[in-house]
Amino acid sequence: MLIDSLTHLPTSLAMFRDYVLAPTDSEVLIRTILRWGHIVAGITWIGLLYFFNLVNVNFMKALDGPTKGKVVPELMPRALWWFRWGALFTVLIGLTFFAMYILPSGAQAAGKATGGTLGIWLVIVLVTYAILYSLYRVPALTKPGSGYLLAIVIALLVIAMSVAILYFLGNNEDRTASLGNEATSIAIGGGIGILMMLNVWGIIWPAQKRIIAWTKDNAANGTPIPPESAVLARRSFLASRTNTWLSLPVIFFMSTSHKGEYTLFP
Repeated sequence: MLIDSLTHLPTSLAMFRDYVLAPTDSEVLIRTILRWGHIVAGITWIGLLYFFNLVNVNFMKALDGPTKGKVVPELMPRALWWFRWGALFTVLIGLTFFAMYILPSGAQAAGKATGGTLGIWLVIVLVTYAILYSLYRVPALTKPGSGYLLAIVIALLVIAMSVAILYFLGNNEDRTASLGNEATSIAIGGGIGILMMLNVWGIIWPAQKRIIAWTKDNAANGTPIPPESAVLARRSFLASRTNTWLSLPVIFFMSTSHKGEYTLFP
């Protein structure tokens, strides 16, 4: 009986591992600051994203030309400043935390080098965004009434990215060890978050800058929006709507990024 009890002793003591190998005070402080900064920046970014899509789009449709000429130049530059910098800092802080504290332990468990794993992950995400960026320039996918088709194509693209992350990063060469639930969940959720941030800086902000300038000079006079500006407005709207839908899986995967018995990626 005593021998049988002792055989289970290492497993029983495993629960104290985090206390025995607890991080230093300075490391706890850094982790706390990074988590706090990531959450604050994320609230700023996603909060404004929901405001733009759930409130502002229909609100702007209800305004006449002269009113738009007054409201847009005052409201949108301020809102978009917080929006784009919130997006950038959310991703940069999250990426720092991922690379410093989450990916190394997962890569070690899977027998992978942290730097190489991080590099492959970034390549997968950036290649995915290159494809996503090109989709907004396909007339058949961006013309009015084709939003559902674009949504289907983007959903398939994001699923393909997630499968690639799971295939190339999720397991070691022998498929006998994995990155673990925490690292894998954040790799997928964070990858989608990077796509969203690149949409902000690569499509939404450049388009909105030109639209705001045109509105300030021409909306009050009732001048019709030129075709090139209309294309930019449509592209910006689609990218913003894409980000709104993609925020849901991002939040989901961030919610599943924990260690424990109940994991999404065992």
